[in-house]
Amino acid sequence: MSTLIFNWLLKVLSFFSIDCGAHRLWSHRSYKAKWQLRVLLAVFQTLTFQMDIYHWARDHRVHHVYSETDADPHNAKRGFFFAHVGWLLYQRHPDVTRLGTKLDMSDLVADSIVNYQRKFYYPLLILTWLAIPISIPVYAFSETWLNSFLVNCFRFAVTLQTTSLVNSLAHIGPGGRPYDKRLNPRETSAVSYLTFGEGYHNYHHAFPGDYSASEYGWGDNWNPSTAVIDMFARIGWAYDLKATPESVVKARIERTGDLAAKSPKLTREV
Repeated sequence: MSTLIFNWLLKVLSFFSIDCGAHRLWSHRSYKAKWQLRVLLAVFQTLTFQMDIYHWARDHRVHHVYSETDADPHNAKRGFFFAHVGWLLYQRHPDVTRLGTKLDMSDLVADSIVNYQRKFYYPLLILTWLAIPISIPVYAFSETWLNSFLVNCFRFAVTLQTTSLVNSLAHIGPGGRPYDKRLNPRETSAVSYLTFGEGYHNYHHAFPGDYSASEYGWGDNWNPSTAVIDMFARIGWAYDLKATPESVVKARIERTGDLAAKSPKLTREV
């Protein structure tokens, strides 16, 4: 049981490193972070085994600029399986690489922590994804090496499958498009609950620079990732948080959205 609880904690930290770090900080620059927080997020992002930060962010920026086209790494128009995990298994469309190289990545090139992780990614991966998570249950909880390894692999699989729902279910599944009906992504409550706040996807694609990735703060949404960023903002490790003005959101809904599909308190939805 101790091994399961330990890996559950690592899974939670993995989600936060993707949501708050690779996604909202490094991909969208929706807030700034001091080196202490960047190191913390980079360590647990390595634990996810989901590419290094530079390539994760580059793919995500390409996804937003060329969403649902051949240049989108996980183009949802190619089907649920491809958007979910198939894009990791198949050869990439040439447009993904061709147009990806044209994006401005100078901010990540200038980030010493991102560069360090990128340079030493595989040794760091062996240490943070394999050696430490497997060794701690063995020495701390008297777990067997085999059981610890299998639980670690299970944790990785669950984390990957859950985060991949943002690329698949939140683009193809049920849910309204209250902010922009022209955009394929939708508000998917199940994804929000499972990924700690990444399922308000129609809003996110309409306003990708919002640090909350949702219209409402964590008090009115199930959005623990926003709460974590706010917590670090309180101690000064996160700053310059970008939020979309309410007037801009209302104007966008009137111009391109569907007010009937919008809920004032998304947390209240079941």
